[in-house]
Amino acid sequence: MRRARPVAVVALVFAVWLTGVACGTGGDVVPGGDPSKATQAATPPDDQLNLDATANVRFALEPVSLNTFTTAGVALDQALLDNVYQGLVTVDAGAQDKIVPGLATSWEQSPDGLSYTFRLVQNAKFHDGSPLTSADVVWSLQQQIAPGSKSLRAAELASIASVSAPDPATVTIQLKQRDTNLLWNLTQRGGIVYKTGTDFAALDGAENGSGPFRLAQWNRGSTLTLTRWDDYWGPKPKVAKVVFHYIIDANTANNAELTGQLDVQTATDPTLLQPFTDSDKFSVLRGTSTDEYTLAFNEANPILANPDVRHAIRQALDKKAIIKAVGAGIQIGSPVPPQDPWYEDLTALDEYNPENAKKLLAKAGYGNGLTLSVEYPNHYVTALSDILVSNLKDVGITLNVRVVEFQTWLSKVYKNHDYELSVVNHAEARDVNNYARADYYFGYDNKQVQQWYREARTADSEDARNALLRKMTRQIAEDAPCDWLFLVELNTVVRKGVYGVPQHETNNRFPLTKLAVAK
Repeated sequence: MRRARPVAVVALVFAVWLTGVACGTGGDVVPGGDPSKATQAATPPDDQLNLDATANVRFALEPVSLNTFTTAGVALDQALLDNVYQGLVTVDAGAQDKIVPGLATSWEQSPDGLSYTFRLVQNAKFHDGSPLTSADVVWSLQQQIAPGSKSLRAAELASIASVSAPDPATVTIQLKQRDTNLLWNLTQRGGIVYKTGTDFAALDGAENGSGPFRLAQWNRGSTLTLTRWDDYWGPKPKVAKVVFHYIIDANTANNAELTGQLDVQTATDPTLLQPFTDSDKFSVLRGTSTDEYTLAFNEANPILANPDVRHAIRQALDKKAIIKAVGAGIQIGSPVPPQDPWYEDLTALDEYNPENAKKLLAKAGYGNGLTLSVEYPNHYVTALSDILVSNLKDVGITLNVRVVEFQTWLSKVYKNHDYELSVVNHAEARDVNNYARADYYFGYDNKQVQQWYREARTADSEDARNALLRKMTRQIAEDAPCDWLFLVELNTVVRKGVYGVPQHETNNRFPLTKLAVAK
């Protein structure tokens, strides 16, 4: 019997199309299609900006709920993290995702690594006007680690033994054991500081965050509107209002940008960029992402439990051809993107080699052919599934594509583990821990990998942690519980006269404080 898991902890994305640009110059802004001349223009002085402007931003994926405590999905993080809600620390997205101050101005770790002390900013308030103090931080973290907590991030903070407030501006976190992931996990939703006594059940319709924007209106299926909060403790936003437009269809989004209905279009279809790269009215930002399109092998299936079959499938798939077919992506060869500090280029493992794939299948007893099925979310483009079918047919594998609604995928694949192969976009940052979970939907159970992950979490330095995770990642790639088809590279189209647009990893957060519009 397959073991069911709560759907609430999934952090996957059902992308409407496959976004990015193959082998791009990550971080460039490309006016007129010339990356060699690309830099994002500096924001003009305030007297040249329209500080009462409304900025219109296109997102592809809408949250299913605004409850930041119990609802999964990066679409919610994208809209609300750092904008409406804040934690002690946050992420400066880009090269290796630097951890930077949020509601804490500074922090220090004890020599034994078992406690962290944070100093809070002065004059921080919640949107209802009440002061934000260390007592609120203590209460918020206690809700995360309490027995039976319904927080989807509770497990990430399980190393916390206690939280205390020596004074209104100081918080101390005591750990059960060293945890090299603590600061990173505090940048995520588990680190949000809520007002003491917050009713989490009411968060879908109301918020009381401490960020630079307030939630104004959510028109489900259409828009989410944020307005500037003028009592914000930090640098004031440079626009009065931001409207997120949830537009699924790529052509519709392009038309909205071209006709002036949008100022910013995130997740732009790379096959539809020409109207923007050929015009001096727009710029195209190219940024990094954590979107790993993953072909999972269910190791509970006796056919896929054979490593020769898994390696054969990996070697049968031409990643360069896949990227060309979908018009997007870069090769990674493992579940780790280049911005993670333990990244290693493992694309040489299981390189495209259809002849060797045939030999591996014959060795496994399938020299006369094999039939498998893949669960494929219906929002994904058929170009990807078509090339999977074609590549596998070349080595004697018949692939039946089962197109399913994403909710069906969640129930059938993620929750009940009822599948052979599956394609999905794993979008969450630093999610290599999933491969250390025997109960995860892959069915991958390597005790050495699990041990390395435990040791990495309690390592006495980040260098030691990174070395262990690098070993762990290599072992995962060698075991082939999945094939990593490509990593998305993001394209964001920006109208001329719009500045301060987030560029990297905008698939999981989109901070708005620097966004500005010229007069």
